[in-house]
Amino acid sequence: MIRLFNVYYPIRTLVLLVGEALIVWASFVLATVMQYGGWQEGYIVLNFEGGYYKILAVTVIVVVASYWFDLYDPAQFEERGELYFRLLLVPGLLALLLAAIGYLQPKLMLGNDAYLIGLLIFTVSLFGWRAIYHWLVQQDYFQDSVYVLGIGERAQRLVQGLRRRSDIGMKVVSWTGQMEGPVNRESLGAHLLEAVRREKIHHVIVALADSRGNLPVKELLHLRLQGVKIEEATSLNERISGKIEVEHLYPSWLIYAEGFRFSPAFMQLRRVFSWSASLLLLLVVLPVIPLVILAIKLDSRGPLLYRQKRVGRGGLVFHCYKFRTMRPNAEADTGPTWAGDDDPRITRIGKFLRKSRLDEVPQLWNVLRGDMAFVGPRPERPEFVEWLTKEIPYYPVRHVVRPGITGWAQVRYRYGNTVEDSKEKLQYDLFYIKNISLGLDILIIFQTVKTVLFGRGAR
Repeated sequence: MIRLFNVYYPIRTLVLLVGEALIVWASFVLATVMQYGGWQEGYIVLNFEGGYYKILAVTVIVVVASYWFDLYDPAQFEERGELYFRLLLVPGLLALLLAAIGYLQPKLMLGNDAYLIGLLIFTVSLFGWRAIYHWLVQQDYFQDSVYVLGIGERAQRLVQGLRRRSDIGMKVVSWTGQMEGPVNRESLGAHLLEAVRREKIHHVIVALADSRGNLPVKELLHLRLQGVKIEEATSLNERISGKIEVEHLYPSWLIYAEGFRFSPAFMQLRRVFSWSASLLLLLVVLPVIPLVILAIKLDSRGPLLYRQKRVGRGGLVFHCYKFRTMRPNAEADTGPTWAGDDDPRITRIGKFLRKSRLDEVPQLWNVLRGDMAFVGPRPERPEFVEWLTKEIPYYPVRHVVRPGITGWAQVRYRYGNTVEDSKEKLQYDLFYIKNISLGLDILIIFQTVKTVLFGRGAR
């Protein structure tokens, strides 16, 4: 796997993306040459009439559209019918954009015929490339043979996860759960060595729930010196899932793990970034705010803004502002409760504001004040924090940074209203805090735009 913006991506996914970008580029270069009757005339158009820049713009549009249609999401690769339908959406969207540009700004076009020919070549090549890619990644010589050292739920969950994620390139050929007889350090070591010898294993993942007295240290050291890669399950899970498991997390792992960098200079730079992003977003949504105010006032009686206590950095409590989406005194009878499916407390306009995330706009004031950052773990209510701290290990760790309007958990996980959901989101928050960077913040903002456009996760 390769690390970009402090997030790990399978090399195969990047190969897929780069391959499609090259296909787009080559398709429209070839189309230009074909329209203008040869390489000599096409060379003039491409080099002296901005042809290469126009094709570069088309390539960027295709890659961004493919990303927004989840065509690089490994979880979608198994649904072949839906995958190929969404593949068709990309050239369809590109055709509409090119038609609009050709009508409004004809000078920006390579030529209608060139774009038409390029679209045809690109569409056929795209489907051919996807078919070749899916065949290649299934071949054994592109798979890393893996042995999972461990028994129980954690190891079994890891085995099942690796077998589902064919894009990672790891093939579980054996694991401790296949052993017969008693399980102890000697039997674990013997089974491990036999599996490595028989299956020619390249990678051992240690997923023992309790390694004290059971870890075959001598055998693992021998394999490590023979060139076999040895890795702990927590670190692997962090790379492939974008979250850090809390069930089997030890304080020593948090202490010695790379990351968790909070230098004063970086935190100040991040503060400037949050200010800039908030002011920019405020300028974008400013024309919409009067319409939101009018809609709230016409829909129901009550205050325009809703003020609620939330827990911020260092456990300090602040007042978080939102456009009101519920009827007044919605918690008078129930006390603090999470919003549920089809919650009767939510007003008609409130449903739209939550779906579009417009109810979060007043939190830009919290960012400008310094209560929040633009990106970070979502702030929780003090009543829930006290409760969740008792139920979920390491929950207070999320308060070492300022909470955010959007965050890694928000773009990677659905809206949650249970302890299990809070635990799952904490695991994403821990990953964000460990790998915090401006590059990761920009990536989260980019994914937030996609989440808002497709209405995912809101309630």
